[in-house]
Amino acid sequence: MAKLIVADDHPLFRNALINAISSTFATKATIETDSFDSTCTALEQHPDTDLLLLDLHMPGNCGFLGLIQLRKNFPSLPIVVISASEELDVIRRVMAFGASAYVPKSANPSDISAALNAVMDGELWVPAALKKQVLDHHNAEAEDDLDLAAKVAQLTHQQYKVLYYLTEGWLNKQIAYDLHISEATVKAHITAIFRKLGVTNRTQVVIQAQRLTLEPPVNKAMAQH
Repeated sequence: MAKLIVADDHPLFRNALINAISSTFATKATIETDSFDSTCTALEQHPDTDLLLLDLHMPGNCGFLGLIQLRKNFPSLPIVVISASEELDVIRRVMAFGASAYVPKSANPSDISAALNAVMDGELWVPAALKKQVLDHHNAEAEDDLDLAAKVAQLTHQQYKVLYYLTEGWLNKQIAYDLHISEATVKAHITAIFRKLGVTNRTQVVIQAQRLTLEPPVNKAMAQH
């Protein structure tokens, strides 16, 4: 029996996912979170967590950046990404950045159960139809992404938060207010981010970070009309 954290900002989907899991997979406890920060807090409060089910689009998660931070901070924790995206490139990158499984939100309960059981057995899991394309794929762009991911993994938790706000276009004083720190401390964090990512200005930081972020689903929907 496993202890799970289900991290998704949509209560209806969390409930549906938990119900689907409970019908096919033995759990001893299930904890719900709705943001990157609350997920980190839950993981610190529950070090005996067996699996994290993570939505890439939660507030504060910033796509792959959040996954990379979680992988660094909790290296032994298996992470199962649950996402609405079924794009091959997204799945490849999720697995390259350290997830143990990728489960589309369209998956049926038996697939979810198969994924969780595989991960609990120490295996990797992606939908069977995509397994060869995902796990056997290597190219120069993927190597560049892994190099950038390694740089992002050097950031402290507070520096990651500052990076997230930079990608959102926040000013230093806004970041300072939200994080309850001084503007001087924000500037110090930004300087450290520059150094660790090998850039010299905010624009370059955002360009680098955007390589590891996902386009919000709402934007995709609007772009199609």
